[in-house]
Amino acid sequence: MPISKRVLLLHNVKARQGEEALEPVRRCFDAAGFALTVEPFDNLPEIARDIGRLHQAADMIVVCGGDGSIASAAPAVIESGLPLGIIPAGTANDLARTLSVPIDFSAAADLIVAGHQRRIDVGMVNGHAFFNVASIGLSSELAQRLDPDIKKRFGRLGYAVAALRILAGARRFRARIIEKGSATSVRSYQVAVGNGRLYGGGNVVEETAAIDDGALDLYSLEMRNLWKLALMLRAFRTGTHGAWKEVRTARCIEFDIETRRPMPINTDGEIVTATPAHFRVLPAAVTVFAPPDSSASRHPVRLYHG
Repeated sequence: MPISKRVLLLHNVKARQGEEALEPVRRCFDAAGFALTVEPFDNLPEIARDIGRLHQAADMIVVCGGDGSIASAAPAVIESGLPLGIIPAGTANDLARTLSVPIDFSAAADLIVAGHQRRIDVGMVNGHAFFNVASIGLSSELAQRLDPDIKKRFGRLGYAVAALRILAGARRFRARIIEKGSATSVRSYQVAVGNGRLYGGGNVVEETAAIDDGALDLYSLEMRNLWKLALMLRAFRTGTHGAWKEVRTARCIEFDIETRRPMPINTDGEIVTATPAHFRVLPAAVTVFAPPDSSASRHPVRLYHG
């Protein structure tokens, strides 16, 4: 029988599946004898404030929401030193899928009760955390234009419809990518920097990427004609898009990206900052509840020391 634990659960009332997730999660924690405090929020800045205010009366922090909610909680979770549990109630749930956290609410809660933990990296851009990917260009436009009601009602289908509209009018932008003090000027449709493995509903940021490898993976889409993306879709699902000559890739622990004018940056589905941008990785910064078989041993661990 698991020992009693105090759980601070941050509940996103606006998440796509937020309301239906709460009851089965509550039942699981009650059955385990865990003391549950539920703190609802309806905008992302509330999360860090709630954790800062309440974490001293908790043994763990659980976020019931999507990838954006979990990323918004990360800095306060790091400061608290408490382990993080995930109840995936968003649209894409890429972090949960990266960690093999069950999408079923009860099973996700049972995983937290079971108590197995692992440490993972956190990406940072201009002081804002992300677990999956931060990007400039196409996906930022998508995040800006996607109506929250459509996102909640239609999920991934809503993403697809909005993406088609954006692709129809997309234009390349000029950027400078700075790595290890060396600058490269590019014309790109999108520059993305990945911390984890999955993003955008199941795309793979890079074939060998892992969320505990101590590195960031960058790619830049530099084709002249955006229609070529259609030919690359399979490669993006497997993380092999770097094999295309139109896709620039790099791996490092820090990147700087500059653009002629400020451009919004999408981190895990939310617009949080703008260029110029400084990206860095915080290795093993957060302890999460995850299945024993979710360890990075399934992918080569590449601790970066450059």
